[in-house]
Amino acid sequence: MDRRTFIKTLAGTACACGLSELSPGSRPVSAAAQPPSGRAAPEAFSDSSPGGVREARYYSRLKDREIRCDLCPRQCQVGDRERGYCGVRENRGGTYCTLTYGRPCAVHVDPIEKKPFFHFCPGSTAFSIATAGCNMNCKYCQNWDISQSRPEQVRSMPLGPRECATRARESGALSIAYTYSEPVVFFEYMSDTADQARAQGLRNAMVSAGFIQEVPLKDLLTRLDAVKIDLKAFSDAFYRDVCRGRLDPVLKTLVTVRKAGVWLEIVYLVLPTLNDSEKETRDLCRWIASELGPEVPVHFTRFFPTYLLKNLPPTPVDTLERMHGIAKSEGLLFPYVGNVPGHPAESTSCPGCNTPLVRRSGFNVRIEGLKEGRCGKCGRKVAGLWV
Repeated sequence: MDRRTFIKTLAGTACACGLSELSPGSRPVSAAAQPPSGRAAPEAFSDSSPGGVREARYYSRLKDREIRCDLCPRQCQVGDRERGYCGVRENRGGTYCTLTYGRPCAVHVDPIEKKPFFHFCPGSTAFSIATAGCNMNCKYCQNWDISQSRPEQVRSMPLGPRECATRARESGALSIAYTYSEPVVFFEYMSDTADQARAQGLRNAMVSAGFIQEVPLKDLLTRLDAVKIDLKAFSDAFYRDVCRGRLDPVLKTLVTVRKAGVWLEIVYLVLPTLNDSEKETRDLCRWIASELGPEVPVHFTRFFPTYLLKNLPPTPVDTLERMHGIAKSEGLLFPYVGNVPGHPAESTSCPGCNTPLVRRSGFNVRIEGLKEGRCGKCGRKVAGLWV
């Protein structure tokens, strides 16, 4: 049984829930999309619905109880009692539902550098949450056990948005990070939690592959302080063959985040022979410099074999150093080498006078020459959110 068939099989086991009004922020549905005369109205779902079920946002109702999901570029067209590609959003009688609202399967307090963010509150911790599901299927996914699972297949805990924000504040974290799997597919939970976090004086950071439509992205960015995008490659063929996605929507996401003024960092996981050529690296760096600006940090990160891609060796460190050098030669101010603890290119230096500002070795961080977001020696402003 393949992945899609499995999802459809599971979908048939879902149970109906009680009635309520649309959740706040839900996308209105046009009168033309309502069920034909004589058909029962679609089910709605209350805040007391079991199993984390809520009405999803960003979908359109079609005829015969079908819906079209408008959250991600796949725009899945989903029949009654079926699920979208992500496996965590289900059509129940013509109402599209998220199945993981307030039900994270991973909750941890992490160093912010683990995400990684290097120019966003360095040395702080982030209260990190994830639910099951993803709208891509990368063959080398580090967290495949939750990203490629369905809600029924993982253990989760009840943790509503307000309680999540309260626990985050009590933990001493400065931010909540939506991470590990793919936050896009738990959009509603992330959005509402981000509102609660802001109300309690916390910041919000999303770690994502960036495979999302522009309208919901812009909605979300009003609630976020920082975004880290995993840019898989600078090749549509790689996205298609290795990740089951597309490059162009991700590039549009990067541009949208940057224009919104939300802090942006990029991780480029380097897979030997697949996305590490000099031409692809140079084209990537030129695009970033031109479309996003030279101050966006880019992390060239070491790959280790995992999930479905175990036939490749770990990335040679000299490959990362070569790519780091190309980024510098193309004018990027903050390229980094990742997953090589203790490497000099983990640390941040002033792009003006080369004074060390933040020294890193793995998750050990020491802020040295940085004073109120400026170089303590030459006074140059250093891009980032430092406090």
